[in-house]
Amino acid sequence: MKKVLINDAELVSNYINGDENALTILIRRHKERIYNFVYSKVYDRDVTEDIFQDTFIKVINTLKRGKYNEEGKFLPWLMRISHNLVIDHFRRNNRMPKFDNGGEFSIFSVLSDDRLNAENQLIKDQLMGDVRKLIEKLPGDQKQVLLMRIYQDMSFKEISERTGVSINTALGRMRYALINMRKVIEKHNIVLTN
Repeated sequence: MKKVLINDAELVSNYINGDENALTILIRRHKERIYNFVYSKVYDRDVTEDIFQDTFIKVINTLKRGKYNEEGKFLPWLMRISHNLVIDHFRRNNRMPKFDNGGEFSIFSVLSDDRLNAENQLIKDQLMGDVRKLIEKLPGDQKQVLLMRIYQDMSFKEISERTGVSINTALGRMRYALINMRKVIEKHNIVLTN
């Protein structure tokens, strides 16, 4: 007799309706994938075990509160929870990339550091997204200079030639771009490090 495989959505529904065994099946089904994903980021068996357990505690709490609405997307939802818990772990343990606010806005040196190890890759990706959103809030001329300087690695001489302004104007625009980004960060209490 062929065994019928119940899909994740049915198991979630069964668990919500009181079938505790449905959760056991879901955990067994996805344990290896989640465990390997977390371990590939933290390289520590104990931490991986903790994050794995926290992932399923969050799942249980969300399901019991009736807050789950990811019909048919259980595994991606599970992966997102574990991904967020990995980031929380790095933040909690002060393993975020460090950067001071002296001189140029040195978050960019962290973002462009190709030597970042795998443990910081998730954080780097999240920071890139956050920084891009901040850049989008800048006036056009400041945004242009900042993008050329940081992302295209152009010198201020090259920027001045490309934009048709003096080197001093290009420097001024970069300076104001960094000042404006700091203001947005302070105004919205954005935390870029722990």
